[in-house]
Amino acid sequence: MIVTVTMNPAIDKTVDIERMERGGLNRIKRVVLDAGGKGINVSKTIKELGLDTIATGFIGGTAGEVIEKVLKEYGISTDFVVVDGETRTNMKVVEATGEVTELNEPGPIVSEEKINELIEKLEHYANEDTLFVLAGSIPSGMDKTIYKRMIETIHKKGAKVFLDADGELFVNSLEAKPDMIKPNRAELEELFQLDYRASEQEIISMAQRLIKKGIPFVAVSLGQMGALFVTEDCTIRCAGLSVKAHSTVGAGDAMVAALSYGWDKKMSLEERVKMGIAVSAGAVTTIGTKPPTRELVDELYKKVTIEIL
Repeated sequence: MIVTVTMNPAIDKTVDIERMERGGLNRIKRVVLDAGGKGINVSKTIKELGLDTIATGFIGGTAGEVIEKVLKEYGISTDFVVVDGETRTNMKVVEATGEVTELNEPGPIVSEEKINELIEKLEHYANEDTLFVLAGSIPSGMDKTIYKRMIETIHKKGAKVFLDADGELFVNSLEAKPDMIKPNRAELEELFQLDYRASEQEIISMAQRLIKKGIPFVAVSLGQMGALFVTEDCTIRCAGLSVKAHSTVGAGDAMVAALSYGWDKKMSLEERVKMGIAVSAGAVTTIGTKPPTRELVDELYKKVTIEIL
């Protein structure tokens, strides 16, 4: 079972324009609205791949009701904690070149009582056959050790955790030894305080240092160049696939979804990483935060090449 946790979900509003004119008039060519937030995006993608998940986290107000309604229309099970205040709306401005500008609201304030209610839900679902995906930002004012606290609680029940976060959230959570993480190159460089662009070997070395600290699986996304996947016993390089891209929005969430799907399906490491690349490549071809179809994923999967280093 896979449970996705979205602490700070959003209604994603994606607008297409020709070119951003700062300080001037911008005419919108297309608008797409969808339920968003990293964990929710993971649930939508896993559902498209043919597997059920439970989506939880915090929702509030009319926007929260819309998100729950949309997920139910997808056929995704939900078990959110309802909070005071309004779930945020995030705008993603996509230019014809593919460049994306994001305008993200902070989200509602969440009380300690509601945080405890969510943690109790996670404890209820946690067992040795459960993978929790903790993904994305947290609401304004929340302690940035919250993911660490959740990971420690989940691990006590024998469940696994896939962490996809950045900044202080990411750094603090590493102490709790999540089972899988997906930093990008820049996040690794920041973590290890590099003030220059790391080479591939340096990236692998940094990932191996995290492995030695007790994190079993590190996926390092390299954008259109593909990704590196590192475990204690193996390092795999996957080149990116050439596709007709709309925008990179949701590509990272798609990779997390694919790797989580592979874990649940007990795929081999090689199969899981190929799925990660295929689903991520498919995601950049879609509009907004919609997942790629299973048919497209299967087509792209056949094109993925891996190299064991």
